Amino acid sequence: MAMNIGGGSDDDVMMEINTTPLIDVMLVLLVMLIITIPLQTQAVKLDMPQNLNAPPPVVEPQVVDLEVDFDGTVFWNGIAVPNTGQLDEYLKAAAAQDPQPEIHLKPNRLVKYDYVAKVLAAAQRLGVDHIGFVGNEQYMD
Repeated sequence: MAMNIGGGSDDDVMMEINTTPLIDVMLVLLVMLIITIPLQTQAVKLDMPQNLNAPPPVVEPQVVDLEVDFDGTVFWNGIAVPNTGQLDEYLKAAAAQDPQPEIHLKPNRLVKYDYVAKVLAAAQRLGVDHIGFVGNEQYMD
């Protein structure tokens, strides 16, 4: 309902449409549509292992400490690696082991990222899968 509060004459025709009933009808139709749509059940079929009491693997993976010093010197378990060819040999040997050793990469906080990126690229190129960063606490201060 509209109310004319103005200084116009009573002969003016009101040209506005009352949209309240239209909105009510649209809401009713929307509710009916939501109710009538069948529920979509989404399920993923998984084949779970049956033997839940299997013993854990007895072979613990070997841990290799790989450090990159501030000047780019690479240390494999505390021993300096003289060149990239020797590092490639170490990484090839690690990739060939079953299970692969866990390589803990610990870059010095002052080392350029270029040196660390080259070590990571060599590890990826040679097939080393288990590599992770350690010593992040040195960056917290």
